[in-house]
Amino acid sequence: MTAHTDIERARFNMVEQQIRPWDVLDQDVLDLLFALHREDFVPPQYRNLAFADMEIPLTADAGHGERMLAPKLEARMLQELAVKPTDRVLEIGTGSGYMTALLARRAAHVFSVEIVSEFSTQAAAKLAARGIRNVTLEIGDGARGWSKHAPYDVIVLTGSTPVLDPALAASLNPGSRLLAIVGEAPVMTAQLVTCEAPGACRSIGLFETCVPSLQNAPQPERFVF
Repeated sequence: MTAHTDIERARFNMVEQQIRPWDVLDQDVLDLLFALHREDFVPPQYRNLAFADMEIPLTADAGHGERMLAPKLEARMLQELAVKPTDRVLEIGTGSGYMTALLARRAAHVFSVEIVSEFSTQAAAKLAARGIRNVTLEIGDGARGWSKHAPYDVIVLTGSTPVLDPALAASLNPGSRLLAIVGEAPVMTAQLVTCEAPGACRSIGLFETCVPSLQNAPQPERFVF
């Protein structure tokens, strides 16, 4: 059996054993997971873990604490956002660039903001190597919003936030949506916020999970007695 066959079998198993059981049934999303190779975005030293049901550190020493989301979470988030070919997307946290690439394959344009400059630089090279050009990568702190290119049709946070800054929802077009994992360990909830009209948004909880927080994410007020 060749290495290529091994990789394709591992990818197939990832989809069938991790992603489908997590209610990711949108065939367009599943097809994209086969077309866009996750292992190309994983740090080289962790390439053998590309299809594992785990978060993968983005640096050799896990120094920044940032990690790639687990495959089933990336896929579920992509499905829930229902990105359309006309959508302008804001991604907070470029990370490995893999979620950026998935979004770009479905959207008109993706604006992706990353606080760690080396991650942004590495992601730029990976995206360019795969001919993905409908992406604008920027370096900065987007945990409290990124109004520079607003309004957006889709906003997604790839790290959690204890509280969701209202500035993010304020950057949405009517009919648009935002997905964020909100709360503090050990329990966080993936929230899908839909903006129906200016200033009128509704939020639903999709599922519980627990992922690393965005750097500088806004914190809830602490009461001191």
